[in-house]
Amino acid sequence: MAEVKIIGSASSLFCIRVEWALKLKGIEYEYIPEDLRNKSELLLKSNPVLKKIPVLLHNGNAISESLLIIEYIDETWKENPILPEDPYDRANARFWAKFLDEKGLLGAWEACQAEGEEKEKAVEAAVQNLALINKEIQGKKFFGGEQIGYLDLAAGWICHWLNVLDEVGEMNVFDKERVPSLHEWAQNFIHIPVIKESLPPREILVNYFKGSLSYVRSLAAKK
Repeated sequence: MAEVKIIGSASSLFCIRVEWALKLKGIEYEYIPEDLRNKSELLLKSNPVLKKIPVLLHNGNAISESLLIIEYIDETWKENPILPEDPYDRANARFWAKFLDEKGLLGAWEACQAEGEEKEKAVEAAVQNLALINKEIQGKKFFGGEQIGYLDLAAGWICHWLNVLDEVGEMNVFDKERVPSLHEWAQNFIHIPVIKESLPPREILVNYFKGSLSYVRSLAAKK
């Protein structure tokens, strides 16, 4: 088997989704932790354009951007398919994965850091984003049907990271009353052994987001 490595960080939801994909495929890999405050030569060489994690190293090639990495993994190792076989379903899964990263995740982070009158507006906008994906999962165990797939991995941050954002931001974006189907999905998803065993400790995430929030607010105060 070709050598596979991941350059990543324990607190990064983008890195964890790549690990989930590899574990679902049964692919052994080496994990290389990255200190983003002091980026390594390996990271800068492997991802010179974006200089971000995760990076998958395979057969001398470096692949960046987590969703692209998952597609690469799925196309390279055919067992246990992750992306839907049907072209329309595949395109639809890609659409919602992009939506979740660009609207769902960023919306939740914006709500977390918002203050004052803007807080309520930002929280409501974030909940509305989740409400859209809630409709996609209604009546289904997983986005991929009875087995987890590409969109489940893309949405995986909701089941663990979003609760932490709610705590740190003193808000309730992941409102069970307003997105009940998404809550049910999260419970199904997080109890899959491959998923659960890879989740970072909650304390690490709380400290990470508290630190990030303090940093962002300190920058805003200097303006």
